[in-house]
Amino acid sequence: MFELWGLLIIFVICPLLGALPLITWITQALSKKQLAQLGTGNIGVSAAFYHGGTVVGMLAVLSEAFKGIAAVLLARAVFSDGSAWELLALITLVMGRYWVGKGAGTTNVVWGFIIHDPLAAIFVLLLASVSFTIIRSRQAAKYGILFLFPIIVTVLHPEDGFRLVAAIVLAFLLGWIYRQIPDDMELPISQASPDSQAAMNFLRGEDESILTLDNELDAAYVGNKAARLSEIQRWGYPVPKGWILPPHKDPQSIIDFLQPSELSPLVVRSSAIGEDTENASAAGQYESVLNVTTKQGLQTAIARTQASYNNPSAVQYRRDRNQKEAAMAVLIQQQVRSVYSGVAFSRDPITQEVDAVVIEALPGSPTQVVSGRVTPEQYRAFVVESENVSFIHLEGQGKVPPVIIKQVAYLVRHIEERYHGVPQDIEWSYDGQTLWILQARPITTLLPIWTRKIAAEVIPGLIRPLTWSINRPMTCGVWGGIFAIVLGERSLGLDFNDTATLHFSHAYFNATLLGQIFRRMGLPPESLEFLTRGAKMSAPQIDTTLQNLPGLLRLLGRELSLKKEFQRDYRRRFAIGLSQLSQEMVDDLDSAKLIARIDYILELLQRATYYSIMAPLSAALRQAIFKVKDTDIDNSATPEIAAIRDLQKLAQKAKQILSAVPPDREDNTDIIPDFDPDNVFEDLAVSIEGQKILADFEQLLNKYGYLSEVGTDIAVPTWQEEPEAVKRLFVQLMGGDQKSVKKKGQRPLFVQSRINLKGKVTEVYSRLLAYLRWSFIALENKFLRTGFLLQKGDIFFLEFDEVRELVEKPKEETISRLQVLIYRRRSQLERDSALNPVPLLVYGNTPTIIPALMPALAPDQVMQGIPASPGQAEGRVKVLRNLQEVPEIDSDTILVVPYTDSGWAPILIRAKGIIADAGGRLSHGAIIAREYGIPAIMDVRNATWVLQDGQRVRIDGSRGIVEIDNDLRPH
Repeated sequence: MFELWGLLIIFVICPLLGALPLITWITQALSKKQLAQLGTGNIGVSAAFYHGGTVVGMLAVLSEAFKGIAAVLLARAVFSDGSAWELLALITLVMGRYWVGKGAGTTNVVWGFIIHDPLAAIFVLLLASVSFTIIRSRQAAKYGILFLFPIIVTVLHPEDGFRLVAAIVLAFLLGWIYRQIPDDMELPISQASPDSQAAMNFLRGEDESILTLDNELDAAYVGNKAARLSEIQRWGYPVPKGWILPPHKDPQSIIDFLQPSELSPLVVRSSAIGEDTENASAAGQYESVLNVTTKQGLQTAIARTQASYNNPSAVQYRRDRNQKEAAMAVLIQQQVRSVYSGVAFSRDPITQEVDAVVIEALPGSPTQVVSGRVTPEQYRAFVVESENVSFIHLEGQGKVPPVIIKQVAYLVRHIEERYHGVPQDIEWSYDGQTLWILQARPITTLLPIWTRKIAAEVIPGLIRPLTWSINRPMTCGVWGGIFAIVLGERSLGLDFNDTATLHFSHAYFNATLLGQIFRRMGLPPESLEFLTRGAKMSAPQIDTTLQNLPGLLRLLGRELSLKKEFQRDYRRRFAIGLSQLSQEMVDDLDSAKLIARIDYILELLQRATYYSIMAPLSAALRQAIFKVKDTDIDNSATPEIAAIRDLQKLAQKAKQILSAVPPDREDNTDIIPDFDPDNVFEDLAVSIEGQKILADFEQLLNKYGYLSEVGTDIAVPTWQEEPEAVKRLFVQLMGGDQKSVKKKGQRPLFVQSRINLKGKVTEVYSRLLAYLRWSFIALENKFLRTGFLLQKGDIFFLEFDEVRELVEKPKEETISRLQVLIYRRRSQLERDSALNPVPLLVYGNTPTIIPALMPALAPDQVMQGIPASPGQAEGRVKVLRNLQEVPEIDSDTILVVPYTDSGWAPILIRAKGIIADAGGRLSHGAIIAREYGIPAIMDVRNATWVLQDGQRVRIDGSRGIVEIDNDLRPH
């Protein structure tokens, strides 16, 4: 019962005691002021001194000291003297003080700790006083006490582990609170109560000397403009020297420090919290003052800039963008004596040309350009950079020398790269010797950035509405669930449905959103490319990673149990479901039962999608951690690899039968086949051995009939529906040289088990998609008979909700406009199919109809991609944009394809080398190429557009290099 009272005191009474608003009552009674509505809004001792004066401040100290002492004495009344429970009472007191009383609780802890352990308190206060007297830094003293406090407790009470833990928790709690609330001591001393100014001036110390752009700045404290310039300067780019006046800080110290003059003028600029961000540029909303040459002028300029935060137009601007009211920091810089200056956009914000740098420039100050009062010179530059080539094509002429314009173009592109590809708007100035960066901010109208990278592998090619209406919510939902595992409550405010969209009938991922997600997770923005494509990844931020450690551990738990979970779901769900689906005759089902069947498949697919994402990520992560080479991985469990091997073996047997090759002869590469390629299947049917080959071929089609050219697109016919393409490939495999599978090195079981799991998951996922397609085909046939649809394939131009409506509640209005809707969507797909190449990146949500392309590339150029399969090869290009027409491929063919899904596998193995527009080290084409020792390069931008049939190229699969030999023209 006694201990129950103790817990009641610590966990109920102490928090209520901390929440008691004694300072509010004292200040209101003596000075008639509401602290919550003044200054920082804190209700603490320093606020009482600042706004209420010395008497109010002293009474505030006594009131908070009383709370701290009372908490310790109450705990002592129940527990033993000097126990850790007294520190726990201070912890709960501080929690009540912060969350309800709106104060930090420093005074409570100081006086409470003096009562709790006088000896330790004397040591801590003595060291703090000495350090503050010497260093004169309030921040150093404050955090120094928090650091020393647990150490001294440990030294004096080494045997009391509970007390040490409580001391550490109390120190961390206070440190966290200090970071959450602004400090009243940083408010201008000149505005404090007159009788408190002397004391506050002393207590304030020489805190933090003046902030400069040489410091590492926090955008949440000094605004994005100052923080970015500081960051850019640390990267090594020229930025004029600058000083920062944080919000609410007395400007007098910085005015006294700086010496503006006619020979050394200053410029005073806004750096508001929330300005120059990806969500709002606030361009032209706040005041900037040039040519400040006196201290009085500096004081006036600072006041004007600070006051501009409350301009009606600026306030309305923030309201329109749902920005929280924050504060204004002021950036003061040395003014550049400009010879030429202007602004530059790393991407064209108007036409959205993907390769154009837009530059506006004039002789003199950059304010002429941004003011809009003078028409600047217009330039456009196209930057081309690769391993061996770097040049700029420049459009536009004027008074500014072309060498300066080219230098600006390089500069703005490099800044864009530093900010992970986010388009940048920079203000620049050239003083005759140095090209200075005056400002850099995102081009908000070009956000979000949509990328084809990764998306081109997940769901390549042209996408029809039915496929997208099913794939998008399912994939985005699963990704959102994975991210939510890590982020927990920090995922609030993120709309995972915006992860993907369609542009030009092609899938794009939201690179901007993914970057935000990865930053919240403490991971670099390029993490997804690292896991799925083998790209390089920078080091993660330690502090954010530690913050997300519980979520990352939860995700690790999912990864470790992935195989067990899949095996359980396979037994309970997938095996039963696949068996049931295979036994149903879809043509015998009515429309309602077909919709029910589709719903059942989608339920299975929802879970299968989770495994189809997690298994490749898990395999890639393990491979990266254990540094296993791609060439040492066995992908034979992957359906397309298994299908190729079986097809090759069968083609070899058929070749032996029709060519009369002795079955015991392994070396048949020099034998000329005497079979007729046009009548292979007819000739096989005349013999018993041949009939067995045909039976095996039919069995192979049944086994792998769920594969298609694009495994994730239900609008693409499967092998089972269109076996002619497989038959042609079978014949070509009979006539060509047989490539053997490359032998593997030692395979760590920890990695290989995930590769095998990935193969099994792919099989389940692909089978379910095939059953889904065949169900929609059966439903389409019924719609054709009822007249809802007019031709085969129409159903794929409807969204799933529209299909369901036609079955469950067909409306006359919907039926009447159905054909117009399908025609419009089919026409859009045809227009989009003529777009070549498809843009790799799309900026903003309203891209231009046909993005402009960069000018002709340099001769003898080197194209760069991702090394996917090692080796070198030289040959002639054969561009293959789809599998409708399978070309003849010989030993000199370098095959150039837009992407490499499972259906491409039998063609790829016959090429001398492979080049792909899209893909990475883990894409289907890369895996197949490594299996058969074929040099391959993925992610070669616009390869199917730049390269031409018959062109001679050299490829290096180890370096990701494609060299075009322009001395040998295409035939």
